[in-house]
Amino acid sequence: MEIKYFRLIKTISEEGSIANSSEKLFLTQSALSHQLKDLEDRLGFKVFHRTRNKWKLTDEGAELYKLGNEILERIDNFYTNIQGIQHGAKGHIKVSTECYSFYHGLPRFIQKMGLLYPDIDVDLILEATHRPIQKLLSDEIDIALVSTKPGSDLLACYETFEDEIFAIMHKESRLNELEFMDTHAFKESHLIIHSFPLETVSVYERFLKPYKTLPSKISAIPLTEVALEMVNANLGILCMPKWALNAFKISKELVFKKIGKSGLKRKHFLVVRKADNTKRYIQDFISNFMDEFG
Repeated sequence: MEIKYFRLIKTISEEGSIANSSEKLFLTQSALSHQLKDLEDRLGFKVFHRTRNKWKLTDEGAELYKLGNEILERIDNFYTNIQGIQHGAKGHIKVSTECYSFYHGLPRFIQKMGLLYPDIDVDLILEATHRPIQKLLSDEIDIALVSTKPGSDLLACYETFEDEIFAIMHKESRLNELEFMDTHAFKESHLIIHSFPLETVSVYERFLKPYKTLPSKISAIPLTEVALEMVNANLGILCMPKWALNAFKISKELVFKKIGKSGLKRKHFLVVRKADNTKRYIQDFISNFMDEFG
């Protein structure tokens, strides 16, 4: 039985006649009469008792009216839910990280998101770098990529992947003679970082600071290409994970040295506000990020 017949029965019953129902159903009285006759012929029974001023449901018609109301309500709920899903799938996401090295690989991922989810706009907010959790709590960004799990009850945290930071140096560096980089080796080195403050540099915060150690010289070079050229000229060492260098041509003259006997490993987390955690476009970003980098 087609949906239009349930709407026909419901409207005539509630309006009291075909004349009153014609305008609501956007059909002529003749067309409505034809549809009702066609329905009754198919069913083999009358749906309405006709009187001069009022059309009343037969017992069979009352059962159809009850069934039709249930079906139409479920259809309306279905469309409401679909609209809600579609609405939640659209959004603007502002992303930032605690370290510039995290941005390597993100543009390609954002491009992929744009192809898969044209209704989701993703922007990298460079100004929030080094302070992503603070900016997240103040609603200035929507997602933060960090290597330390925040303790705020207002935030939801997703562990994504683990990496290892290496000391990159020229093979002719005297430090290359070492089995691994210890704190003493850093004391005598020229450390090249992307930017200050030092508290945002993983090798300092996780390896040097606990031992109150500082390299003999520290230079901030924001461009990885330039930093690699300096290392290739044996003018210092750079500490980065290997994945962050995938987009660069690495000279065969460079070597990767472990930091500490067991290596310097760190976990990465995507952090969002709990108030936004159920939004579909946020979850779409998170699930795709996990697939890409997990």
